[in-house]
Amino acid sequence: MKTKTWRWMAGLALVSFGLTAQAADPIKIGTVLSITGPAAFLGDPEAKTLQMYVEKINKEGGILNRQLELVSYDDSTDASKANSFTKRLIHDDQVDAIIGGTTTGATMSMVPLVQKAEIPFMSLAGAVVVIDPVKKWVFKTPHTDRMAAEKVFEDMKKRGLTKIALMSETSGYGQSGKKESEHVAPQYGIEIVAQETYGPKDTDMTPQLTNIKNNPDVQAVLVFGLGQGPALVQRNYRQLGITFPIYESHGVCSDEFIKLAREAAEGTRLPCSALIVAEDLPDSDRQKSVVTSYADEYQKRWKTDVSAFGGHAYDALMLYIDAVKRAGTTDTAKVLEALNSTKGVMGTGGEFNLSPTDHMGLDLTAFRLLEIKNGQWTLVD
Repeated sequence: MKTKTWRWMAGLALVSFGLTAQAADPIKIGTVLSITGPAAFLGDPEAKTLQMYVEKINKEGGILNRQLELVSYDDSTDASKANSFTKRLIHDDQVDAIIGGTTTGATMSMVPLVQKAEIPFMSLAGAVVVIDPVKKWVFKTPHTDRMAAEKVFEDMKKRGLTKIALMSETSGYGQSGKKESEHVAPQYGIEIVAQETYGPKDTDMTPQLTNIKNNPDVQAVLVFGLGQGPALVQRNYRQLGITFPIYESHGVCSDEFIKLAREAAEGTRLPCSALIVAEDLPDSDRQKSVVTSYADEYQKRWKTDVSAFGGHAYDALMLYIDAVKRAGTTDTAKVLEALNSTKGVMGTGGEFNLSPTDHMGLDLTAFRLLEIKNGQWTLVD
């Protein structure tokens, strides 16, 4: 009898140990970011943000009594590498969710894989194609290029600027921005009377800008691009003595753009998240506490300025965590259901309200129109 009792207790202990071990397994969050390469100014703050908040959350006890584990890869701004690393995250690392796709190209190379694997994917790319049409397992936190064009055209209309030139990068983001700008311009009474393109690695945009300068109908210019390209456009723009207004997209919402463009950035307007002007927001702004808290923690940890791109990573992580908490599990189907019912979650990009038909959950009010004055970001509205 004693032997049977001992065996029963030993078996119970083993089962108990197995359940405890299982409960203690970390929640694996995979990331594929452009930490190096042309889009490093986007991917670096994204990586730093995720590292910082995963460490913070773990120190506070984790989520559902489990620690978070980041499994991270650098795609070097190469979409084919992003695809390969995503396969590794899914099949080898067996992650619970994926955050990443710094660029539109990287994101779109990852989408078919996460869709097939049925894993929640929080994209950090800007193009509207990421979530339009809706893809069951794909969400995104940055404002779309369509929204950026709408915010810019809204301001142009107020200023009486109706005929513009569009200069777009030949990257996935730039070409999507071009398409969306062409699509929404008529809704704001804007006519695109000149178009030029440039490559991500081009070092001189003078020929294209000369064509724009010599067009007598152009009243303003909108540039759609990422990285160093838009800053070079600005410098060539000023060197040619072009004086009509120039706008950029949210693809350059970081202090790095001002550093690269230098005095040529003066007077430039663009849509961006509230994070860039956190301290300038009125105390009555519901978003202020979120963006100032993030900015303070980021600057304290990394001794550098914040960018909107790090904020997108913060929003992605917090939306996923919020869904896991409400679902009470990391079961992907239940997390998906929770994500699709997300309401009123305030992030650095705005208030997120997700649904099965809206996998971004932001409206145009989430964008702030900024102008660069005396080398600083200032609120226009």
